[in-house]
Amino acid sequence: MAIASVQVDKLSKRYGHHRALASVSTELCAGSLCALLGPNGAGKSTLLGILSTLVRPTEGEVRYARSDGSVVPGRALRQHIGVIAHSSLVYGELSGIENLLFYGRLYQVEDLQARAEALLDEVGLDAKARLRPARHYSRGMTQRLSLARALLHDPHILLLDEPFTGLDRAGSQALGRALARAKQRGRILLVITHDLESIGGITDHVVVLRRGKVVYEERRGAADASDDIESAGFSYDDLKRIYHQYTE
Repeated sequence: MAIASVQVDKLSKRYGHHRALASVSTELCAGSLCALLGPNGAGKSTLLGILSTLVRPTEGEVRYARSDGSVVPGRALRQHIGVIAHSSLVYGELSGIENLLFYGRLYQVEDLQARAEALLDEVGLDAKARLRPARHYSRGMTQRLSLARALLHDPHILLLDEPFTGLDRAGSQALGRALARAKQRGRILLVITHDLESIGGITDHVVVLRRGKVVYEERRGAADASDDIESAGFSYDDLKRIYHQYTE
């Protein structure tokens, strides 16, 4: 059964005397894209790390709930989560296709070869590039491969930290379409990005962090995932206004 919500309850995280998060609460829902905004050092990446289960909170808890209200146990969670973080999690000595085949075997992905090839097509990594060792990739090519890796096992939750970094316009558009499709399929999406234009129109939930605290949160009627939507959810201008109002 798919994960229907991620319930964040009074999360705090300290690194020694430094407080990265202070009693953060929110809820992420299926079929919704949440833009997590804030200045550098606000605690965004720390929150994403906790939600991915890779960072343990100092206080508070996160509940990953199914539609029937039952909670997904810790050991079963990671197969339901796809992450793009500052580290690409790509093996440089393996080619693009070999990276996906390696991860796909870990997740026991069915029809793995076909799934991997289709995803590399979707993210725009061309046939020659996918056969070269990933250490020769540009930043944008590595980001495309990272996106394919995150989507490979069809996770219920997508946690993306600056996923548009290094992408050209075509790559950003391809990623935007991929996020829209995931949202339409009922996935839970959390995106940290400064590229507000790329998520305008598909964002329906905004959380702004500042100094580890939630200083703004708003939800709107779920945005249509079509490319030309401007009326529902948060437009680029909405996101830009919120960002400047609460982070400067």
